Amino acid sequence: MAEELKSRKDVPEELTWDLSHIYASEEDMLRDVEKMERLAREIEEKYKGRLDTPERIEACVTAYRQVYELMTLTGSYCNLAASVDYYDNYNQERDGRISRQIAHLQSLLSFISSEIMEQQEEVIEKAIEISDGNKHYLRNLLREKAHRLHPEAERVVSALSRSLYSAPYEIYNIAKLADMKFDPFVVNGKEYPLGYTLFEDDYEYEPDTQVRRAAFKAFSGKIREYENVTAAAYNVNLQTEKTLSTLRGFDSVYDYLLFDQKVSRELYDRQIDLITEKLAPHMRRYAKLLQKVHGLDRMTFADLKLPVDSEYAPAVTIQGSREYIEKGLSILGEEYVQMVRTAYEQRWVDFAQNKGKSTGGFCASPYGKNSYILLTWNNKMSDVFTLAHELGHAGHFKSCNSSQSIFDTEVSTYFVEAPSTMNELLMAHYLLRTSEDKRFRRWVLACMIGNTYYHNFVTHLMEAAYQREVYQLVDAGGSVQAETLSNIMRNTLQKFWGEAVEINEGAELTWMRQPHYYMGLYSYTYSAGLTIATQMCKRIENEGAGAIEDWKKVLAAGSTLSPVELAALAGIDITTDAPLLDTIETIGGMIDEICELTEQL
Repeated sequence: MAEELKSRKDVPEELTWDLSHIYASEEDMLRDVEKMERLAREIEEKYKGRLDTPERIEACVTAYRQVYELMTLTGSYCNLAASVDYYDNYNQERDGRISRQIAHLQSLLSFISSEIMEQQEEVIEKAIEISDGNKHYLRNLLREKAHRLHPEAERVVSALSRSLYSAPYEIYNIAKLADMKFDPFVVNGKEYPLGYTLFEDDYEYEPDTQVRRAAFKAFSGKIREYENVTAAAYNVNLQTEKTLSTLRGFDSVYDYLLFDQKVSRELYDRQIDLITEKLAPHMRRYAKLLQKVHGLDRMTFADLKLPVDSEYAPAVTIQGSREYIEKGLSILGEEYVQMVRTAYEQRWVDFAQNKGKSTGGFCASPYGKNSYILLTWNNKMSDVFTLAHELGHAGHFKSCNSSQSIFDTEVSTYFVEAPSTMNELLMAHYLLRTSEDKRFRRWVLACMIGNTYYHNFVTHLMEAAYQREVYQLVDAGGSVQAETLSNIMRNTLQKFWGEAVEINEGAELTWMRQPHYYMGLYSYTYSAGLTIATQMCKRIENEGAGAIEDWKKVLAAGSTLSPVELAALAGIDITTDAPLLDTIETIGGMIDEICELTEQL
């Protein structure tokens, strides 16, 4: 049974991450804040109004690069400390204060990009020619030139960046992680504790149907109390994006948001349309299998996270996960495995369960330092897959951070989930090789469908389809309220699941549960990344060392290549339907095998 969450102060230190790898103390961090401020003012004094030669452009951008590195380190240190406990007022206040200072300095230095863009193209091209670590930064400025505002307008937008970009997401997180207090719920006279992470990490997978559905009802009832404030925060975010897209001269908010991803609208729409149409029949069959296996009277949205075999889900300790992951990822080479060992030994990972901690999982990789992984450990094999996923991000950024300038590590979100989802697939393929047992094989395949593919090709894809409808409204000049958002989400889910799944009350509130909507067009990129990963995993399985070497080159390239070019370097052509259609067929084949094994068992 799920237990009441502890306060952060009561969590064992070995379950928490060690931020001293970034700064040994708060004083060290504050010294870097002072240094960052001093360098920024020196840059302003030395270069403002003087960026008219290739040599001065190169020297100025090189100096700015150092400030940007300090912004990344100080910002990460404070933000990571805040993310594990939204009840800690000191860390919340410090995070806000440092991020405001960073926004102020970004505003102060916004003249750099504005002045460079005012130069003739040949001057910028010459600066690119003589540049060392700034080539792609300058190339991106050339690309953005047509969408640049007046320098003073850019300075104002930069000064307001925290309010414009961060505030809606902060309001969402505060409502979700600090304000929402869940009461216990009762089933057959027994009381069960409830919380955001308890629901998403435990009760959604609970084999007892009465408990699972009661938890879903109680959880939905509580978050519904916050639907209007959540919708208001999201609407502010949407209207800001729409306003900026118009000001910058984009034809639509989609073009504005896809511009930074460096992919076309065609790639974006294909991902949503093909999966909605082609994957839905396979997933409906999987839902019906779950209903049959568990003897459910009806298949509801609250039942979709059920494992195929509830009694065959081995508990995995944190220490036990290490052996799985080291062996599962050993195909990527000794250097990669050594990174995994170091992550465990030097506390890169925050495993703890505590009140006020961010939900889900993420990996932050401050430039020049190790990565930091947040998740909540529940002793499930799904946690092993989550950790392997986040270590995929860590491995990716370890490679590109050590190979590229900081300007060349901001990988397009279209591609960024490929290395992480690839690790999940490698783990599953490793597990399949360890046993001939049919029940074990079915369990591994069901882990891939129920976790890896469901999470990226269904959960996030439904978010993406919903989000596309929301942006259509906003693009047409409209705004959104809670009722509108719930209606769109309900229709999106109904379209995908058809008659196979009852979209029960509370399912429409799924739009309230994910932070991805505050990150532009991010949700659809999970399936895009997993499409690349599926194809690359097949290459590694079939070709071995040669394919692995190609993959290492891709990881090291960072953002020096576009997503289409990165995929091409991996031997995959994402400008056609073929990789996505093949991936959907692969998913269908796994579901077929799960059904066959179930019949045999």
